[in-house]
Amino acid sequence: MTADTLNISKHKIRRAFDRAADSYDDAAVLQKEVCSRLLERLDYVRLEPQMILDLGVGTGEAITPLMQRYNKASIVALDLSEHMLHKAKAHGRLFRKPELVCADLEALPFADNSFDLVFSSLALQWCNNLGETMKGLLRVLKPGGLLMFTTFGPDTLKELKASWQNIDDTVHVNPFVDMHDVGDEMLNSGFADPVIEAEVITVTYDHVDRLMQDLRDIGANVKSEGFRSGLTTPAMMRQLSDAYETYRVDGDLPASYEVVYGHAWKAQAVDDSKSNSVQVDVSLPGQHTEL
Repeated sequence: MTADTLNISKHKIRRAFDRAADSYDDAAVLQKEVCSRLLERLDYVRLEPQMILDLGVGTGEAITPLMQRYNKASIVALDLSEHMLHKAKAHGRLFRKPELVCADLEALPFADNSFDLVFSSLALQWCNNLGETMKGLLRVLKPGGLLMFTTFGPDTLKELKASWQNIDDTVHVNPFVDMHDVGDEMLNSGFADPVIEAEVITVTYDHVDRLMQDLRDIGANVKSEGFRSGLTTPAMMRQLSDAYETYRVDGDLPASYEVVYGHAWKAQAVDDSKSNSVQVDVSLPGQHTEL
């Protein structure tokens, strides 16, 4: 899977997440857990950032923890959805709020060397061109700055993909970039010391309808151009339900998410003797975790 596979309309992404802003927090159990695990990885980093970019901030899950961890840092919260940013605005304190920026993460509206830390949890999977996005992230990082992110790997929603394949030959679920290709894009973009790891987190449901509703409630039902469009009929949903039943274990239907964790540094200038960076050694708690 190459990084330029997707061709997702940014207008459709913005509209989907605008619509999902009110329902997102109740449905985003997986997203909140992944964000928490990414924040924990900052425990292994010796960094005192002055400027932080929360890339794809959503409703602002990471804002308060980042402010508590780095009490002298200013935080810029970027998202494509104005409605999501409105939710994010509620985070922080009265005299310490994030600066909100409505923009596309593939076209960052910032000057070169602006941020010490770019933190991004489950946003990069919406990039149409991951390589160019990585170049943009490197550009806005200061020398010695850190990129830390999560995204989804190709085994995400594998049960749902396989169930749809029993019904027709149309692609119903967006593909995700393999972790090795993500690492290649980081290297090709000029990042130093990239580290990529992955784990599988499983969310369970009593019925496939609940899974499909959760995907709508978090705005994750936007398809790449050229994939199947149009309404899913009741007959198709019955077929999908029957196909998904083959995965039921101990009364529950699993939905697997391959979560890819990555971090890398922007190299220091040659004559800069001071460095904030250290090698990060993060061991995963396990290869399979259930929520």
